[in-house]
This record gives sequence, structure tokens and C-alpha cells, in this order.
Amino acid sequence: MQLTAEKRLDGDVVERELTLGEIPGILWTPASASVSAPVPLILLGHPGGLDRMYPRLAGRARRCAADGFAAATIELPGGGSRPRLADVEQARADLRGALAAGEPVDDEIVDRLVLPLVEQAVPEWRSTLDALLALPEIRGPVGFSGGVTAIGIRLAVVEQRIAAAGLFAGSFVPRTMVDEARQVTIPLHVLLQWDDEGNDRQLALELFDAFGSQEKTLQANLGGHTGVPPFAGDDAARFFVRHLT
Repeated sequence: MQLTAEKRLDGDVVERELTLGEIPGILWTPASASVSAPVPLILLGHPGGLDRMYPRLAGRARRCAADGFAAATIELPGGGSRPRLADVEQARADLRGALAAGEPVDDEIVDRLVLPLVEQAVPEWRSTLDALLALPEIRGPVGFSGGVTAIGIRLAVVEQRIAAAGLFAGSFVPRTMVDEARQVTIPLHVLLQWDDEGNDRQLALELFDAFGSQEKTLQANLGGHTGVPPFAGDDAARFFVRHLT
């Protein structure tokens, strides 16, 4: 992993671009983080396109830093400047076509769209985590926040260093991964927008019910996909403070 292009945000957050092989990403740390005072880490998931997502990611990272955490993200396979995945692109086009026509999105489209991303992204996230935890100013425990829900599920199952996860039930999840969710046992905070126009609410509820965690919270708010109320972010932040400090 290489760290470059360091700059300060608001004077108390250090932002550095990172590259892991050919994968671009960003690392944010509180200015106070040091060898003698290392901080826990939150991995920030997103739906792809770091440039497009940067304002929201930077805002989330500032909140992490204010709570005493480092935050990091990497580009999704096929997203941003990374090589396109032809099969995923076709599945995405089929998904958009079905939604535009008011038709249900069948399981086959969801599988073609999401499963290849899970298979490629999860090992990349784990390699990134290896590199980040080797930095002297960062330590565990580690949280995972947001992004493609299915990636968060798989990471929670296979990566023992992740102690808590905040998931947004706003992305399509293959039905095969509902069974996988039963293996998730870490504390969870799940956000659901009740009127999300592109999401299967019933499947989201079934997924939440399937999680095997002894501590899991579902926060459901009225509104569409982009109508998440500000206080929902505050509640998610308090969840991570409770479990990572």
C-alpha cells in the first residue's frame, strides 16, 4: 500500500490518498492519531465511484475522526477509474431497464449484478485491512459502515477483525445471501428507508430477521432512498462509539 497526496481537512483531519496495487482509495485519520495514541478504524463502504461519492464519504470520515476513529475506503471493482466488468455492467443495465419499466427485478439480475462484486471486493477489503492495521497510528477494533449490503454481509462472516457493522438496507441482496446472513454474529445497526423506491422492503425485513447477531437494531424511517434524516447518521455514529471504544 502506498500513501500519497496528504492534506488537512478542517485542521484536525488528515486525508491521504492510498493505492493498493491498482486499487485507489482514501485514508482519513484524526490529527491526534500517533504511534503512542493509535485509533480504531472504520471501513467506509459505498456503491462505487470515489469521485462522485467523495463529498459524502468525506463527511462521514469527518464524523469518524470527531469520534476518535480513522476511516478508509477503496474503489469498488468496476467503479471509478477501475476496468469495467462487462457482465456486471450488463446486469446493471438490465436492472435499470426493469425499474424504468415498472417491472419487478428478478433474482437472476440481482445475482449477476451483486455476486461478482462480492467475490472480488471482499478479498480486496481484507488486503486493505491488513495494510491499514500495519500502520502504527491505527489499531483495532474495526467497524464496517455502509456500502453494498452483500459485501458487508460477507465481510462480517469471514473477517474476524470486524467487531461491528452499520448496514444500509438500500441495495439489492441476492436471496442466497439471506442464508449467509445467519452466520453473522457481530453487533449490527441496520438503516432502512421505508419508501425506498428501488429496494424490496420485504426482503430487507427478511434479511434483518435472518441475521444471527444477538445485538441487532433496525432503524426504519419514512422517505425514499436519498431521504435519510440527519439524526440517523448520529444514531449510527453512537453505535460505533459504543462498540469500538
